[in-house]
Amino acid sequence: MSGTTRSAILKSSRIGTTPAFRNDARAKVTGLAQFADDYIFPRMVHAVPVLSNRFLALILGINPAAALAMPGVLKVLTAADVPGQVRFGQIDHDLPLLAEGEIRYAGEPYALVVAETRAQAMTAAEHVGLEAEDLTPILNPDDALLPGTESLRVDGKDNLVCHHKVRRGDAESALTESSLIIERDFYTGWFEHAYLEAEGAICFPRQDGTLEVYGSLQHPVSTRRFISAWTGLPFSRLEVFNHPVGGSFGGKDDTASAVAGRAVLATLMTGRPVKIIYEREWSFIESYKRPPYRMTYRFGFDKNGVLKGASADILADSGPYTSTVPWSTWRSAAQCCGPYRVPSAHADVRAAATNNVYTGAFRGFGSPQVNFAVESLMDEAAEALKLSPVEIRRRNLLRQGDETVTGQVLDDHVVSMEQVMDAVIEEIGFEDKLKDCSYGEGEELYGIGLAISYRGASVGAEAKDFCSCVVNAQFDGSILMETGIHENGQGAQSAMMLAMAEELGVSLDRIHYAESTTSQVPEGGTTVASRGTLMGSGAVVDAANKVKAIIAKTLTGRNGGEIGDVCFADDAVFCESGNENIWHLTWDEAMKVMYEERDYPFAFGSFKAPEVSWDEETGRGSPYFTYVYSCQAAEVTVDDAGKVKVTRVVAAHDAGRVVNPPLFAGQICGGIVQGMGMTLKENLTVDSGRITSLNYNKYKIPNSAEVPEITVLMVENADPLSPFGCKGIGEPALELIAPALASAIYRATGQRSYTLPLNPTSEVGPWSLK
Repeated sequence: MSGTTRSAILKSSRIGTTPAFRNDARAKVTGLAQFADDYIFPRMVHAVPVLSNRFLALILGINPAAALAMPGVLKVLTAADVPGQVRFGQIDHDLPLLAEGEIRYAGEPYALVVAETRAQAMTAAEHVGLEAEDLTPILNPDDALLPGTESLRVDGKDNLVCHHKVRRGDAESALTESSLIIERDFYTGWFEHAYLEAEGAICFPRQDGTLEVYGSLQHPVSTRRFISAWTGLPFSRLEVFNHPVGGSFGGKDDTASAVAGRAVLATLMTGRPVKIIYEREWSFIESYKRPPYRMTYRFGFDKNGVLKGASADILADSGPYTSTVPWSTWRSAAQCCGPYRVPSAHADVRAAATNNVYTGAFRGFGSPQVNFAVESLMDEAAEALKLSPVEIRRRNLLRQGDETVTGQVLDDHVVSMEQVMDAVIEEIGFEDKLKDCSYGEGEELYGIGLAISYRGASVGAEAKDFCSCVVNAQFDGSILMETGIHENGQGAQSAMMLAMAEELGVSLDRIHYAESTTSQVPEGGTTVASRGTLMGSGAVVDAANKVKAIIAKTLTGRNGGEIGDVCFADDAVFCESGNENIWHLTWDEAMKVMYEERDYPFAFGSFKAPEVSWDEETGRGSPYFTYVYSCQAAEVTVDDAGKVKVTRVVAAHDAGRVVNPPLFAGQICGGIVQGMGMTLKENLTVDSGRITSLNYNKYKIPNSAEVPEITVLMVENADPLSPFGCKGIGEPALELIAPALASAIYRATGQRSYTLPLNPTSEVGPWSLK
């Protein structure tokens, strides 16, 4: 994988010039890093889930007798053994720790076998009896919303899980008056997160009554919240550890928390440490997926290619449980028309409950789906109006001071949509290469395409956003720090260390990032929404400023000078007034003084996101306090057998101040490759509601030989609303390669596709294309 980084703004600080830095690199390369299955405790036993093969069934009885009679088996647990709430969830409290009353999708766990060894537990799991009455499942979201349809939801509400609206102007009149209307239906399927490490968790009971929880977990604080509800235990009795995770991409939240909850339940029932490690097939069957979408879009343009109006009707499949689908679909609504000026728009984004596998968070939330539709429409309109794909975007994209489709005025940060697009088209030579596209003529076909996007930074109006940081300088000059941002492999710890070194003016090797637990640092929000660097660095700045104020007060009290004249730089603390150097101490000397004076160089910092707004009835407001601007272009060749080869991708992203350039480039390269899989290969096969692609021999993801040349252009416009000037890149990196590739393949073959993946079977998600 190649990656070239370039900076639009030269920087003199350590941040812009530091070579590749990962504080966890050595541990991971040498095998020292411990993942979930590496943890072993004395007297540890093993548990495995018993997964249902039914879609919708009334549980009449669960018979554990045969399993309990088998060697080594200690317990067979069911929902009846759950001491707290059987159900919990991020939004609706509907996800059961183990199926209660009904089984609602094929793959739902209804029992847990605990045995001395994993092999014994797996063998016994096949002998847990289930007596159930099959009911008629609903597998199509349209059918689920028909009037009079029986509720599939735990609370008995109708099957409409959520409904988000955007209302701006008179969309129908604007469309009627348009010179060109492009109307299309788009479909996207279920997608598997495909993390390297499947779900796993261990619970260890401490002698003080605390339960330690280790696992492949996206967000320990969220897991603690789930476990507390299921067990009835207070937060103070549950300590969840943040250790290396073998991939997440949004997929290690609800399901992974349930796995951890089952380990805790088994420990409570046996008094012994319990480990649960998932087989890949179990993970495929039980874990939530990216929600499938059906999108009906209409875009209206005047004769000059200027957008006049838009309408969108979007339906998502939630499965039987809510998970985070209302948040994913909300983002689809807030960004339903892409990074364009749209005077009049009408959008409805809904999600329906079905008996398919439940769905939830996946890198990008609801942006990749709508970006695919919007950017495809822009390309079609350009062709119909005989404009270049660049020109139609230039005539419509958001600029400084413009209003978004939700009515937000973009006047408090640099709106760099055109800047990133221009960077890409210049680097790849887009306009010239358009002339070389094959449109189905020739032997080896060539095509090029591009797409642009803007993405709201952090969680936005869907939740309150905040973060925390602790910094504790030691007597010997070393520094301990931790933040409420949890490391999932993305390099968050490294970014926080770089930010702290910059703020304190010390060398990076002084700082040790302590792997935190839920008992050490207050909640800092989930590892979602590309929020880690933005929110975490804000808390770092606050903590660093507070500890600097403590140090400055002590040192000026002892050595003289004004607090405001104290500087922190080059591994030193010094006081200057005008041209006079009043005093100068190395960092080590300064820390010794602090301890001699018995003043603690310790601080707790926090950052609260600026206020945002949203009216759920009208879809009006400022849903995010800032945005990331992105453009990607892709080149492809297609051989006579129809095989697509992606030869080059150029990506420009403005994520504000870039903290760790090599990792910034790595995130973009990884996002592009993951998006290539969603576009070209990945297709979760489902037979009447049952997942049949149960491993990577059937669910194909890109391999190393398929990775193209990738050029990353680093555009930096420090964000004034971010204390450190940075935003985030994790999700913008993935959310627009699909339309860029779809456009390139069309220009190579002359054939358009309106589905993801581009060449599906006869079905995409729950919808038939026949």
